[in-house]
Amino acid sequence: MNPASPLDTIYYIKLPENFKLSRNAMHIDPTIPVPVQKKDRDAPGTFDPGELTQEQILAGILTVLAYDPQNEHTGYYRSVLKEARPEIKKELSEAAILKAKNEDYDIAEEIFAALRGFDPEDMVTVLNTALFLDERANSYRRSGLNEDADAYDHDALEYYRQAMDADPAIPDAFFNAGFFYMKQHNFHDAKDSFETYLALTCDMKDEELGENGIYKKERSQEILDNIKSQNMDDEHFKAAYDYISSGQETKGLDEIKIFIKSNPHVWNAWFMLGWGLRRLERYADAKQAFLEALNCPGGDHNSDTYNELAICCMEEKNFKEAKKCLENALSLEPESTKIMSNLGYLALKQGNTEEAQKYFTSALAYDPDDKIAKAELEKLEKQS
Repeated sequence: MNPASPLDTIYYIKLPENFKLSRNAMHIDPTIPVPVQKKDRDAPGTFDPGELTQEQILAGILTVLAYDPQNEHTGYYRSVLKEARPEIKKELSEAAILKAKNEDYDIAEEIFAALRGFDPEDMVTVLNTALFLDERANSYRRSGLNEDADAYDHDALEYYRQAMDADPAIPDAFFNAGFFYMKQHNFHDAKDSFETYLALTCDMKDEELGENGIYKKERSQEILDNIKSQNMDDEHFKAAYDYISSGQETKGLDEIKIFIKSNPHVWNAWFMLGWGLRRLERYADAKQAFLEALNCPGGDHNSDTYNELAICCMEEKNFKEAKKCLENALSLEPESTKIMSNLGYLALKQGNTEEAQKYFTSALAYDPDDKIAKAELEKLEKQS
């Protein structure tokens, strides 16, 4: 059974010409149907105009703007909102950002959708949407929900592209997109993004930039220097990531080996080699690649390297070394529920269900929606 659409929670009604909500009521055009948010207690097909509130109309309009932006009356609905709540965009923006910070992701996503419907030309809202979806993807990936993470990354990229196409240009769109591309191991586009950010801000004085802007320029240059010094915008590197992430590991391994021949001290390359090998269940070879990554400059600062190495050690039943690697990973990323869950899996492999339960419980404490930890705890409860 498909879940109900948010549009199913509203009525469309026509109000009489003399209808008043209050002494300071908003102007209502009686010829245009008004969306009204249903009350929880409303029975299907029932509606009492005597109980209608302004908030029901505003909520109904926001729902239409979020989920039916092509509605023929959206222009009118926007004008009603502006008249009734002149500060509505500021209020919604603050609410969306707060909900996102509190990881109330579904509500935040609805608010961002309403904001885009209210003002489709506002590229700041588009950029904020990209940042929100980017972080939501990160949260899912930390929880080991890679398919969900990939879906939100896909949506985030679309909004980053819209923000980068804005006229006039928004420098922060390129700065933040640069980090997004780095997360995707797309260092070629990351390099382009950071270079564009620096080009857009090169004539700005320090007082215009402020402390945060100065930091962003310095950070952009630092990243660019790193990409160039390690040749990470190389086409073989990008091709390797694209192949491996799409399930074509053998092709990806061929590409990354070509890159490593010319760039033997780049930890990211050895990590990618290990990642491809691990996906092919060649655990001994993958382990050697991850160890090479740790020996390269910067490689021991990445929690994923230790986490992947731990998986290989577990498969080889080297549980002592696996735990050491996972503890190193957790020290670098203390709130990673993915690492906590892997510690739980390790404990299960060692027959220590009590310790496993502790780790899965810790993961849920950080992320109550972590499906992996929740499922494992339910299994343990059934067994006890």
